[in-house]
Amino acid sequence: MEGRDFVTALARGLSVMRAFTAEDQDLTLSDLSKRVGLSRATVRRCLLTLQALGYVQSSGHFFRLSPQVLTLAQAYLSSSLLPRVAQPFLERTSEALGQSCSVSVLYGTEVIYVARSARRRLGSLNRDVGTHLPAYCTSMGRVLLAYLPEAELELFFRNADLLPLTPFTIHDEGGLRRALDVVRREGFCLVDQEMEIDLRSLAVPVHNAAGRVVAALHVSTQASRTTVEELMGDCKAALRDAAAGMRPLLVGA
Repeated sequence: MEGRDFVTALARGLSVMRAFTAEDQDLTLSDLSKRVGLSRATVRRCLLTLQALGYVQSSGHFFRLSPQVLTLAQAYLSSSLLPRVAQPFLERTSEALGQSCSVSVLYGTEVIYVARSARRRLGSLNRDVGTHLPAYCTSMGRVLLAYLPEAELELFFRNADLLPLTPFTIHDEGGLRRALDVVRREGFCLVDQEMEIDLRSLAVPVHNAAGRVVAALHVSTQASRTTVEELMGDCKAALRDAAAGMRPLLVGA
């Protein structure tokens, strides 16, 4: 919530940075002004400031983020305990299963990847650290939602757009609440082609040393390559072993 300590100029600069995407790496001043809903003059000042600080590059009428932006992500990754603890467990689990694994946290109505195995991914599975996805239709999102206090879960439902992304997506509040009840009872979540066709994933909660759920650990695969039975067998056991191994190391996380 904005107040007297809220720095509007900083917020605007960050919104300009977030306007760049993998699909739109080069944007004009007019493009950015439309995307962030600010005047061209305001966006121009933001861009010139970011350029002076080394976070933005320009070429003619086009602007793009510079590699220095990565130092912001590195600051989080190096200062946060969770990614550092998770990475070796992810690599071992991914190698054992031959599948991509990741650890995600909940932020608002989305999940954000904070650690990811280095194993080569194919097609739509090629998601890296920093990727954010809707929580309601992903296995890691449902794991994290399932363990929220009721007040925070109510806030999620007030803010989330529950859209039918595929014919299999649970996109009504009642159905999603029932799915979350199952996650709490069983301690894992399987999502089968609800976010994308041919995408199947399984997630388990990651507890910190005090027993609080702080993240979700998940494996994702193509439904055409991995059966539900395979995910529910070796994959689930491996994920639970990895999460249990992380727990005593996550002191204060």
